[in-house]
Amino acid sequence: MKSKFTLALLLCVVSYSFSQEISDTSFGKGLINFTAKDSSFSIKFAPRFQVRSISSWDYDGNQYESPEHNFIVRRARLKFDGYAYSKKLRYKIELGLSNRDISGANEFNRNTPRYILDAVLMWNFAENWELWAGQTKLPGNVERVVSSGNLQLIDRSLLNSRFNIDRDLGVQLRHKTKLGNDFLMREKLSLSQGEGRNVTEGNEGGLQYTARIEFLPFGTFKSKGDYSHSDLKREETPKLMLGFTYNYNQDAVRERGFAGDYMIRTDGTIYETDQTTIFADAVFKYNGFSFMGEYAKRTADDPVATEADGVTPTGDIVLTGNALNLQAGYLFKSNYEIAARFTTVDFESVTGVLPSDQYTLGFNKFIVGHKLKVQSDISYTTLDGNEDNITFRLGFDFHF
Repeated sequence: MKSKFTLALLLCVVSYSFSQEISDTSFGKGLINFTAKDSSFSIKFAPRFQVRSISSWDYDGNQYESPEHNFIVRRARLKFDGYAYSKKLRYKIELGLSNRDISGANEFNRNTPRYILDAVLMWNFAENWELWAGQTKLPGNVERVVSSGNLQLIDRSLLNSRFNIDRDLGVQLRHKTKLGNDFLMREKLSLSQGEGRNVTEGNEGGLQYTARIEFLPFGTFKSKGDYSHSDLKREETPKLMLGFTYNYNQDAVRERGFAGDYMIRTDGTIYETDQTTIFADAVFKYNGFSFMGEYAKRTADDPVATEADGVTPTGDIVLTGNALNLQAGYLFKSNYEIAARFTTVDFESVTGVLPSDQYTLGFNKFIVGHKLKVQSDISYTTLDGNEDNITFRLGFDFHF
């Protein structure tokens, strides 16, 4: 592991040293921006990391208990992107280094750290058409597809953590269509392995099918702002995106499709069941105000895993249910922002998981947009209306 990390750092240093005379860049636009003299390829290298402080108070029914404190490097990543051979053939490679980034070793990925987040080629083979191949995010809920470096609050919502479909290995077909002067429609289709990222010993179940359609009635957002939180560009006219996603994971073998425990029986076989996840979301921005709303629902044909006899429960249960997430913020001209979020999650009774509501208030200072910022938020969470928790988080993002 140390040798691989040392090699990666060495490559970065070498690349940086020879690119200094060729490339002209600035903070927030990549540590390295290099283009070959014959324009046959380009590369941008942009490392980033996030540091967090977390304090949490649980309510025991009479009073709040003594707080728990935690300091973590939430994310630490190396991102490479550019084009190769032709500007119509783009690529992206993103590697994770923090504990949270690489955790999840199991027998299906040879018990190794999961370093690779993205490794994908994107080919613009015809006008308005792109073919993607490799490992990357599926076209799921908008909150998940927004980069973790471009979030409005310290981290994503409970809806996302419970129901998102994350990354997978496969192919995607993407297309966009003009329906009027400004009205834009985007369609995204995906066929993938169905077990999440970095799986080497598969496919254990069936394949995963994802379809998403997006409507932008007032035209595109500035700087792809529909997939970046906060209205940093202060849209001069109202901008809206409406999105709908359908995901079908055939013969899924994990409790959340792409993640969770493999549902392994005592005889060594794996329980399989079809899982369906749907999302509906909206993004709106105008003159410093931003809003995001999401609804998610997951169902399974047979959520309770059983032994080979089809009767005896194994103890594994598919996490089925639904959630609603509403989030809004206002960016002042001083680049301070106040934001708020409400999330409610309701699981099916068969899961045995209690419903929860969460209220979050956040305060941000953007120094160089999302590339250098300080964030804080405080959340009040109630579990089934009884068990309460207050969590305060403070952190910063640093992105070359």
